[in-house]
Amino acid sequence: MRRRFATLGLIATVVIAACGGAATPSPSATTNATASVAATAEPFALTIMVGGLNKQIYLPNKLTEALGYFKEQNLDVTLIDEPSGKDSTTALIASEVEGASGSYDHTIDVQGLGKNLTEVVQLLRAPGEAEMVATAKASEIKSAADFKGRKLGVTSIGSGTHGLTQYLAVKNGIATDQFTPIAVGAGDTFIAAIKQGTIDAGMTTEPTISRLLKTGDAKVLIDLRTPDGTRAALGGDYPFISIYMRSDWVASHKPQVQRLVNAYVKTLKWIGSHTPQEIADKLPVDYYAGDKDLYLAALTGSMPMFSPDGKMPAGAPDFVLKVLQTYNNNVKGKTIDLTKTFTNEFADAAK
Repeated sequence: MRRRFATLGLIATVVIAACGGAATPSPSATTNATASVAATAEPFALTIMVGGLNKQIYLPNKLTEALGYFKEQNLDVTLIDEPSGKDSTTALIASEVEGASGSYDHTIDVQGLGKNLTEVVQLLRAPGEAEMVATAKASEIKSAADFKGRKLGVTSIGSGTHGLTQYLAVKNGIATDQFTPIAVGAGDTFIAAIKQGTIDAGMTTEPTISRLLKTGDAKVLIDLRTPDGTRAALGGDYPFISIYMRSDWVASHKPQVQRLVNAYVKTLKWIGSHTPQEIADKLPVDYYAGDKDLYLAALTGSMPMFSPDGKMPAGAPDFVLKVLQTYNNNVKGKTIDLTKTFTNEFADAAK
């Protein structure tokens, strides 16, 4: 894996040369200056493992690449596709990659195990998921209170979908050992699990949700696709997909992390100023799962889940910790320093 580490001295010199002594620039001048600084900075290569590139909740990763914003920051970013954020976290801790894209709650979970990961930019302010119930079971499973004895699909064991499923159960009086979680991934594998009766219900994302609704094989039981729906179901804000890195790596590579966050924040602002059609047109055709109209409809309904600025919502980490403390043995009884699990430093400074 190719890595070229820029020296802090070179970056500092370029920044000082670009900014020193000038009058307060206009927004456009600031943008041009930032791009100029990035373009003259030493090229830097890094790898980010993503828990499912073609899922709409991970859309900002591929879109940032497609828009050319990584290259604009003189970054050579390789996006690796993996089935779940849990796999990405494992690879990150093992130093196999520099960054991971998965649910923010992983940074809290691993701190309970003595590992320090820091979220550097928040991509979603809601999970973007839904608990789907097989149509054949819909008359029996009407809420999370009916999870007892059921086979419930999750992306993978230990994933963000697994965690949310456990919390929904506990919140409704069902112990985590009173249902069976089954790893079924997303997309075709999740749909097959529903159709074949391998699972009675399960948590998944778009466009899988809309594909199941279109065929009539499943119905939405609990909707976490928007901030409002999430607050109604969980009781608070639950920011989900983010980019997180090893804390020591962030501390020793701040200029490079800043350039990375610059790219993602620019993408989030681009999402906020463009239509679902314009967004979808930038993505690979195979992301549509053979039905672009369905993909667009799903994306239109999920647009509120994207962060407008890459920042962690105020108070959200406290709620996420509260959720994890109800079921997660890695966190229960542990002292968790939330200030080490995320930072707005780079999003605040992003241009």
